[in-house]
Amino acid sequence: MGEPTDKQTQGGDEAAQLRSGGSVRATGRTADEATDGAGGSTALPTAKTLRSRIVAQRRIPTRPRLWFELALIGVSYWLYSLVRNAFPTQAAVAQQHADWVWHTEQFLGIAVERSINHGVNSVSWLIVGMNYYYATLHFVITIAVLVWLYRCHPGRYAAARTVLFITTGIALVGFYFFPLAPPRLAGFGFIDTVTVHHTWGSLASGAAASATNQFAAMPSMHIGWSEWCGLTIFFLAERKWVRALGVIYPLCTLTVIISTANHYWMDAVGGLLCLAIGFVGTRLVYHRWAYQFPQIPASWQSKPAVPEQRPTPVGAGHG
Repeated sequence: MGEPTDKQTQGGDEAAQLRSGGSVRATGRTADEATDGAGGSTALPTAKTLRSRIVAQRRIPTRPRLWFELALIGVSYWLYSLVRNAFPTQAAVAQQHADWVWHTEQFLGIAVERSINHGVNSVSWLIVGMNYYYATLHFVITIAVLVWLYRCHPGRYAAARTVLFITTGIALVGFYFFPLAPPRLAGFGFIDTVTVHHTWGSLASGAAASATNQFAAMPSMHIGWSEWCGLTIFFLAERKWVRALGVIYPLCTLTVIISTANHYWMDAVGGLLCLAIGFVGTRLVYHRWAYQFPQIPASWQSKPAVPEQRPTPVGAGHG
């Protein structure tokens, strides 16, 4: 995965602020002190200074620190697993929701998941491969993209990571308020492909099923996370074939979650909605879209005159 090569000089005001951030803040502090000297309270200038620093940190990302990011990801995933599995399973309610989802899809004419499940299950090598895909790539690819961002796009890392965190947090709300029996447990004639083919590594079936929330199907974080990975690769990778993989990966994941009877179409839609909220929430926090940050901010450079690098426009990557 390469880095963008389309480099543009940032606007004069913003570049000047980046290169002389310390003096800008000092000027603001002098003005506050002058106001205070005229008889004002020191509380107001202090509050203004604090707000200005918060705004600066939101608009100009800080350099990520490896130990902090590893700890943050580890603690976050532990909390995610803990909270996800601590929610009441509510089997009867989950089955009612499954009935509603299945009948709604039938009404809309999109309830083809069972046919896909049976068709793919007839090809043993294919469905076994999909079982392993479902159990492993969900984590492997997401971690790999985070590592790539940290190493090659540190200026964009914090915002992109925040999108993922907000998306996952919204999903936990969905798991709590809308427990849903996945197709393989709903009694609609689906095949539980992990059980039938004795695939190891899945938390959805077998001995591990008793330790996980089997009704945390809506929204699908397989789709939410894979689409985040796909968009990150598509917008930030340089080579066209790598960007094409960013498009293909979430489509493959959608095929897998349907074929293995772990999700309905509507679960996938729920995952995309959570991701959309993640992007909008991050936009509100940082005042920019996640991929609009410079690859390496000029303020991090040893020579301040180096221009900031901008994202490669879609379609401008080199093969």
